[in-house]
Amino acid sequence: MGLMDKLRGELIDIIEWLDDSRDTMVWRFPRYQNEIKMGAKLVVRESQTAVFVNEGKIADVFEPGTYTLETRNLPILSTLKGWKYGFNSPFKAEVYFVNTRQFTDMKWGTQNPVILRDAEFGVVRVRAFGAFAARVVDASRLLRELVGTDPQFRTEEVQEYLRQLMVGRLGGALATAGVPLLDLAAHQDAIGRRLAAVLTEELAEVGIAIPKFVIENVSVPPEVEQALDKRTSMGAVGDLDRYTRFQAANAMEAAANNPGGEAGAGIGLGLGMAMGQQMARSMGGGAATHPTQPAATQPAAAEPPPLPGQAQWYVGVGGQRQGPYDLGALAEQANAGALGADTLVWRTGMAQWQPAGQVPELASVLASVPPPLPPQ
Repeated sequence: MGLMDKLRGELIDIIEWLDDSRDTMVWRFPRYQNEIKMGAKLVVRESQTAVFVNEGKIADVFEPGTYTLETRNLPILSTLKGWKYGFNSPFKAEVYFVNTRQFTDMKWGTQNPVILRDAEFGVVRVRAFGAFAARVVDASRLLRELVGTDPQFRTEEVQEYLRQLMVGRLGGALATAGVPLLDLAAHQDAIGRRLAAVLTEELAEVGIAIPKFVIENVSVPPEVEQALDKRTSMGAVGDLDRYTRFQAANAMEAAANNPGGEAGAGIGLGLGMAMGQQMARSMGGGAATHPTQPAATQPAAAEPPPLPGQAQWYVGVGGQRQGPYDLGALAEQANAGALGADTLVWRTGMAQWQPAGQVPELASVLASVPPPLPPQ
């Protein structure tokens, strides 16, 4: 073995990358003046891709495996260098190792609320946060579009860009999902999968995919949460009348447990009277009164409502509203000359006041009006 062969054997390099940072996406192999000996060993591990760059141009790309660098497995670089034969001298090239594993420790969140239109609550402002995973699927595009000449490209350099992109697409995804606000929690997984597909398609031009997008929580403003809590409480109560009686019974029991207190006795007496009246009403006894209450102090009976089926009419006379009248009372008004075809009338269900002559229901009332007397 000659001296040059011995030196050449001692100078054979091993080009490899052992990542211990957990957040490095691209790492440039350090070389003195970027010189690599022909015949060097290149070790590309699983979840890695090695990219050779010559004079600013991407040359050869190596997938996982162990390679002996020769002109035959550097076809693009050999073309750029103009090697027509097995040239064995050192050559200059930059070697970038691209990490292709999933980066799963990436978070996202809405800095400002997203405005949505909900069928039940109207316009609602929501906030959301979660996590996502990113993976490099095209090392060459990533180097061209984002990395450039950065010797160590970390996830923090691209995470903000990805977060802004995700938040920008979140509002559209929630709005087009057609899911009511109260059902969002049950559909978060499906919305996340749809967003992951949309983001992967959009990021294809930079060589990044989003294999997983997780929506951990969607929240509404505090005032909306309070309204939802009140609605939930009312739903839990159920029959409000039974709940009132239950509360009254509990108060009576608490007052009975304190017989020495005047306030307790008063409360017990008052609640007992109210409870008796409530029970009497529920049993059909009408408005119950205490048997010892004088008749003079009993409240007057309220005026009964109109019989079912009797429409209540209002009449406009001299710019003043009069009524309500049923059809019989309107007929009396018509016979007295106070109601004519041009008199404005209204009842529940009409959009606006109309002349009586234009209301079909009043045709029989106006027909009963005798014609005016002939001149004397």
